[in-house]
Amino acid sequence: MTVEVEQVRTEVIEFGSLSVQFDSRVLRPRRWTTAQSAWASAQLRTAPDGPVLELCAGVGHIGLLAMAGHTRPLVLVDLSETACRHAAANVEQANVSCPVEIRCGRMDEEIADDERFALIIADPPWVRSDRTGDHQDDPLHAIDGGDDGLDLARTCVQLIGRHLMDRGSAVLQVGDLEQVAAVSDHLADHPDLRLRIAEHRTFGDRGVLVLLVR
Repeated sequence: MTVEVEQVRTEVIEFGSLSVQFDSRVLRPRRWTTAQSAWASAQLRTAPDGPVLELCAGVGHIGLLAMAGHTRPLVLVDLSETACRHAAANVEQANVSCPVEIRCGRMDEEIADDERFALIIADPPWVRSDRTGDHQDDPLHAIDGGDDGLDLARTCVQLIGRHLMDRGSAVLQVGDLEQVAAVSDHLADHPDLRLRIAEHRTFGDRGVLVLLVR
């Protein structure tokens, strides 16, 4: 019997100043998210001393571009082993001046209780489950955010509240203004997180970036 093994082709695209590799088993980098990198990088100018964390980092492109020109340590966390392997290759290719650590596993298990970060970048899946069929080219696990699209975003917000330094900030990616309002309601319902939305920026139907501050 002959068993055919599907060949997975690695692609490389330009993402800002980076060349980023990925394949069809992970989410294709969206060029509009260079805006998230730029906004995160700008926060570091006034951030307290400390490392940077990226949650749901995928192949690491957003965090790596944000760290261009910075020397703070960067921690990338993602559940997908395939994404983490690509992230490792992208770290090598990027030749950034900051130390980078990649942690592969559940984000709520990969961060120690006593770890604190000056900046947190979060890129959770935010497509509502009943709309994932609109994105046939994307792997389901990388886009499905549950009934309201915020299942993993809420986990990210909880982790941000737990691990963000005082005077730190976080740049969270969600899908639309309705989700921004839901995040705002979540923060109001959980004052123990000590977070507020300082600003949000919309990018048409591509997504919304939310700045969380403490």
